[in-house]
This record gives sequence, C-alpha cells and structure tokens, in this order.
Amino acid sequence: MPIAVVASRIRREERLILESFEKLGLRCEHVDPRKLRVLLADGRPPYRAALMREVSHSRAVSVATTLEALGVPTYNKPAVLEICGDKLRTALAFHTAGLQMPQAAVTWGTESALDAMPKLGYPVVVKPVTGSWGHLTARVQNEEQGRAILEHRAALPNPQQHVFYLQEHIDKPGRDIKAYVAGDRVICAIYKNAVDDWRTNTAIGGAATPCPITPELTDIAVAAADAVGGGFLGVDLLIDQQERLYANEVNHTPEFHGAIDATHIDVAGSIVEWAVAEIEARERQAK
Repeated sequence: MPIAVVASRIRREERLILESFEKLGLRCEHVDPRKLRVLLADGRPPYRAALMREVSHSRAVSVATTLEALGVPTYNKPAVLEICGDKLRTALAFHTAGLQMPQAAVTWGTESALDAMPKLGYPVVVKPVTGSWGHLTARVQNEEQGRAILEHRAALPNPQQHVFYLQEHIDKPGRDIKAYVAGDRVICAIYKNAVDDWRTNTAIGGAATPCPITPELTDIAVAAADAVGGGFLGVDLLIDQQERLYANEVNHTPEFHGAIDATHIDVAGSIVEWAVAEIEARERQAK
C-alpha cells in the first residue's frame, strides 16, 4: 500500500517530500482531502500510513482522526494537530511541562482582558487562538489601544475570536528562531529577521538566515515538541536582549522552503527518513 501525503495544495515542500519518498523507492500518493471519500463500511482505507501536510487545521484534524480510527497511522497524530492548531492549548502544554515561555493570560471578556494587560506589563501581544503567519496578532501599547482591538475582536462572528489570549511582549533583538524538530532531533534552525515590522514571520516579509544549533536550543526545541505530543514540527522560539530563549508556538505543518534556501539542508529528506522510521517501528510493534 502507498504512503499518503495528505495536502490540498502541492507547494514546494510537498513536492520535495513526494520526491524524497520516491528516491527511497517507496510508494507514495498525493491525497487531496477535498477529493477523499471514506466509506466507513469499507474498513481501512488503502494506505500504509499518512503524512499530514494539510494546511487547513480543522480539515487536517478531521482527516487524521478518521484515518487513525480506521487503522491508518498518521504523522503527525490527531492529538498533536489539535494542540498545535490552538495557541492557548499549546501554551497550556508548555506551562504544564515547565518550559520557559512568555507570561500569558487568557480571558473570555473585554473588561477582564483589559484588567489582565497591566499585570503582564505593556506592551502586550494579543493573539487569536487559531491562525498562522502572524495574522490578527497585535502589539498593544496602552489601555485605550487595547480596548479598541478587543472590542473589534468581540464584534467578529467567529467565536474563537472571543477567546482573548494575551502574551508578555519579549523585547527581541529584531529576530527570533524557528527550529525544525523530527522526533528527538533538531534537523535545522533559522533566524527569522524582522523587515519593516515588529513581527518576524517569513510569510509577511521576514528574512530567513541560518541559526546555529546549540545544546540550549536543542533542549528547549525538543522539549516544546514533546510537550505537544512530538512528531515533525516547527517550533518557534523567542529571544530576548540577553539571548535567553522562550518557547512560543508550534506549527504542525511547517513551511520549510526558507529553511532549505538559508541552510541548504535537505529538510524534506529528513522528514521522510523520520516518517519511515516511525512507520516501520509501528509495524514491528503490531506484529
């Protein structure tokens, strides 16, 4: 049976992953979840395993949950996808694991959020609990600005926007780090350098440059990945002016073309090697 690469879009990352499977002589198949049909009465879908590369969080969780329930192992696991797609759940996982992270607060009302902000200390970062690429993330300088942003969020129809996740602002030296973790190994890491914005997301113009993999970086990146359940993950780390590292977020379907261009490391090949090792280990256990 082929290994499914589940993705509604074939970006550079997915194309490289498919090519890496083929180089190893392994059967693989691109599966667009929008065209996938699963009849429960048919039993197990015809896949050896599934590598989840679907960018839609809700669709990824639903597909992975369905495949796992019908006997197809998924990488990453549904529980990992669920946690990583929710910034609050990720923060709670970090907190429970005792990781160094920015101070954070969560409220479900405008006034309680405004009350929490000075306790974190201005400026405060306001984030949606779902979403990526820095969208709808705001840096609040004072109560007046905070009220305007929160009232706007409260008026949005999406109920997830009514969960106010607040985070201490870390005074960064114009950059932070994304580490690509597979299992207990950091494949590579990049600095995301801000360009004309306080946010460093490469999707909004941040520039990627190589970041050395130090023991400290490895420890916190792997611990952050383990806290959310492990797998192949993009771990975002913040740096302060004293070069201390803070666990920030985890992406369950990270883009990595910028990391390839910056580091010249075969990230796709490393992902496939990790996935194959996981699949074979699970198959041995099942015998």
